[in-house]
This record gives sequence, structure tokens and C-alpha cells, in this order.
Amino acid sequence: MRQVFADHGASRGLALGRARVRLSRALEVGERHVPAAQVGAEAQRLQHALDAAREEMRALREKLQGALSDEAVEFVDLHALLLDDPELIQALDGLIRQERYSAGYALRVQRDRLAAVFERMDDPYLKARLDDLDHIIGRIHAHLYRREPAPRSTAGEVLVCDNVAPSELIQLQAQGVVAVVSAAGSPLSHSAILARSLYLPLVVGATEALDRINDGDVLMVDGESGRIVLDPDAADLRDYRARRQQEARERRGLERLRSKPTRTLDGTDIVLYANAESREDMARAHAVGAAGVGLYRTEFLFLQREELPDEEEQFLAYRDAVLAMGGRPVTFRTLDLGADKADRAGLALANEDNPALGVRGVRLSLLYDEVFDTQLRAIARAAAYGPLRVLVPMVSCREELLIVRRRLRRAVAAVRRRGVAVEPPPMGAMIEVPAAAIGVHGLLDAVDFLSVGTNDLVQYLLAVDRNNDALGGLYSPLHPGVLRLLAHVIGAGARHGTPVAVCGEMAGDPMLAPLLLALGLREFSLHPANLLELRRAIRDCDLSALQARADKLLQARDRAAIERWLQAAVPA
Repeated sequence: MRQVFADHGASRGLALGRARVRLSRALEVGERHVPAAQVGAEAQRLQHALDAAREEMRALREKLQGALSDEAVEFVDLHALLLDDPELIQALDGLIRQERYSAGYALRVQRDRLAAVFERMDDPYLKARLDDLDHIIGRIHAHLYRREPAPRSTAGEVLVCDNVAPSELIQLQAQGVVAVVSAAGSPLSHSAILARSLYLPLVVGATEALDRINDGDVLMVDGESGRIVLDPDAADLRDYRARRQQEARERRGLERLRSKPTRTLDGTDIVLYANAESREDMARAHAVGAAGVGLYRTEFLFLQREELPDEEEQFLAYRDAVLAMGGRPVTFRTLDLGADKADRAGLALANEDNPALGVRGVRLSLLYDEVFDTQLRAIARAAAYGPLRVLVPMVSCREELLIVRRRLRRAVAAVRRRGVAVEPPPMGAMIEVPAAAIGVHGLLDAVDFLSVGTNDLVQYLLAVDRNNDALGGLYSPLHPGVLRLLAHVIGAGARHGTPVAVCGEMAGDPMLAPLLLALGLREFSLHPANLLELRRAIRDCDLSALQARADKLLQARDRAAIERWLQAAVPA
């Protein structure tokens, strides 16, 4: 019987398919002991499952690299770290060897022990990490009990589940899943960010739908509105076909914008940079007419490996990125590692209580002089092949920038002594720490440009983990405090003559383009997959009209007022 569920759209797109219901990952494994003679073999079986899960994560990381946002890849790295956690491995081995538990039951016991610890925590950020534990335990369990033949095809199916990990999404899409409906999650979660990069429709908060939908039911999923239709009727199917045809027309229209200028209706040119970390990203940026690369993530060279990349390896990667853009500038963000990213070479500090507020970004670089100087020399060498800029992450004070500026000049001097004629490249700061945003006036004479990382800035400013489902309603870039702080940074840059870009999720959302333009933003940096949509949105904007209404935007007292402003600003 036809039913309609109104939930939360997290990734746009329309899909029609059969439901594949996946229930909770809680392990339903009964207590089982093994004979003493089989303990060694059982421990070995668990080790093989761990090795298989590690290899799966390594292969997945390689597939994700260059295709997706930095935040999504961080979750794959986090899960890889959990697989190497010595406490988890030793505890599992002890349960098998001392209690003579089967490998599967040892997994369940250890999972339940750790879950009890997580549940007692007051910190919602740490409490929410139970999902990560369950995802990785589930992977090990799957390798323990993998049987042939492989599971039935998922082609043409809609996954209906309690939760979905970012690391799963690319596999699901490759298997033919056409949409995901999740009881948990939020539109601003890492899974949602990844789903948008993959153009995979995602609806979250679908608790009632999970209770009502059965395996094999036909579903129509609207990832923009959050509407789910169970057993769609003839009218629903006509609507589905019409909307898919409209989507195809829109895609063709976007393709025609590849060579068009990014210019508002009243003639103001806007700069659109691309975010990148691989050759594939550079090719996409070039193809869609990006003005350059506004954020090149250098840490991909350091992740998931035992040894540090040397100067030559880094230089070749940076040189190729510069050459790929054919004279358009490439902005290299210096190493942005921290305890929240898998760093097997041992740079990031392990077991930090709160890695988001710990030794990461420029703080980590300044802790390792030789590593940082090596990277700066590699970047300086690449400057001989075309225009590039250096972007310093996680800046919190002027002193950090002055130190980096001296180190960069020293690196350039070292390269010149080798006979390579290069000039010190422009250097900028990432504004993602509230203190840096508030005190931006003290940074302006120490930099050549600024780039606002709104993902972290919003998170730190609102004291909200955006991947915590319980706090999803609190994390919003449409908070009056966020907009006023952005206006403060953009305005300070304009008055000083310092270019300011936004490179977080806000920059890639076409619906927010009028808002950012009204605040004075003239440079955006975003995933190349979203660049044409943003170009179309900007070309539909009348900048002078938006600027005339900017004061009203900044006077808004709550999110609802900002949303009303946006509704009035977006062309019908």
C-alpha cells in the first residue's frame, strides 16, 4: 500500500529501486568456546580477518583519494587507525587464548565492553565514536564469516539501514545501489558530504521508514526534499519520469557553462577555484574551467604509509599539479595532519584526548622542523614550473605566520643555491580557528591572501561536532554568529586589499551563493564536481541587489530569518 515519509534530504537526486533492508550491526553471536588444541588456529583466523579488513581499507583509501572531500577520507583513515589499535588487538587475542572464546564471540564480548565505556561518557563527541567502533567490528566480523558465493547483487536497490559509514558509500555505489535511506545521520555529516560528492541520493532521519519498509519493497527516494514514497502509484511514476528528464536537461545546460565566465547579472566577475589532491582532481578542475586550485591537500602523500615522503617525491607531485593547471595558480596547503588522521609514519601524536583541538596543522609542522623544511623546499622547487601559493592551516596567531614566512624564505634560498631561479611564493592563512577570525586584523600584514575553512570554523565557533547526530540541529552555517564572523573576515580583507576565499562546504552549495556574495565574498574554492552548478547560481545573481540587502541579512537574529532572506534572494 502506498505510503509517504517526509524525512531529511542530505544528498540531492531522485532514485527508484527495490528496498534492501539492513538491520543493526549489533553482533548476534552466541557464546562459543573452542578446544585448547584449536586456540592457536582460532587466533590465527582472527588475525587473517584483521589483515583482510586492513587491506580492504587500504584499497578503499586509494579509490577515494582524489575523488572526494578531505573530511570524508578522514573517516576511512580513522577506521584504519582503529584496526591497528594495539589495545583492541591484544584484548581480542586475550579473549581467545585465555578464555578460549571463538573469534566471533570474542569480537562480540570486546565490542560490548567498549560500548559500555562509550555509553558512560559525558562527552557527546566521544560517545558518538561508538558508531565508528561498530563499523570496524562489523568489517572484521564479515571477513571472519565470509562465505561463497558472494551476496546477491545490489544493483538497482535502495539501501535502508540504521546508519551508513562514509567508507561504505563508494562500495555501495560501485555495487549498483541507487540511493540510501538512513535512520541516523544529518545533512551535514561526513556521510552526507561524501554522498553529495558521489551524486548518490541520501535521506537521513528516516526512523519511521525503517520500521515500515520491508526487503523488496519498491521505493521512490528524493534526496533533496527527503521524501520517500513506498509502493509508488502511476502518478508517482509519471512524476519520476518527468523529473528525470528535467534533470537530464539541466545536466546538458550545465555542460554548456564549461567555457562561460563566472559573472553576475550586473557584470561582476567572481573567481572559482577548485579543491584538489590528485591528478584526477586537477583534470576535472581544468575541464570545468576553474580559475586555479584554491586548496591542494598535500597530506595525501603522508597518509597510510610507514615512511615519510622525501623531498623528491613531494617535488614531483607538486610539480605535476602545477603543470596540470597550465599557468593557473595552485594553492598548496601545507601538511594538515593530526591524531584524527591515520599517520603510520608516527608524526601525529597518538591518544590525544581531543584531536580536533590538538597538535594538528601548522602546530604539527612547527613541531617537526626537518619534515616541514623538506616540504617547503619541494614546494619552492615546484614554483619554477608555474604560479603557486602556500596556504598555512590551523593558524591561531600572528607569531605562527611569521615563523612560517621565515622558513619559506629560507627554503627558497636553499633552492636558489642549487641554481633554480624562484621567488618566494605568496603565502596565506587558513581561517578556521575563531580566534584567528576575530583577530584577523593582526594577521593581514603577515599574509598575501586568506582562505576561510568554514567546516572547522563553524564547528569550533558553535562548539558542535557536525557528525554527532544528537547535535545535528545545532550545527548550521546559517547561524547569525557565523555570518557576522564571515562578514568581519571578508570585510577586513577587502579594506586591506587582501584576497579572501571560502573553501569549506559553504562554498560548494549553490543555494548559499547569494548569501556569500552579499557578505562580500568574491573567491570560492570547492570540489570540481560542484563548480558548474555554482557558476550557474552566480550568473543568476544580481550583486548590487544582494549588497543592498546585506544589512538586513546581518541583522537576522536566528536561522529562520536567514532562511527567509535566502528564499527572497534566490531567483524563482
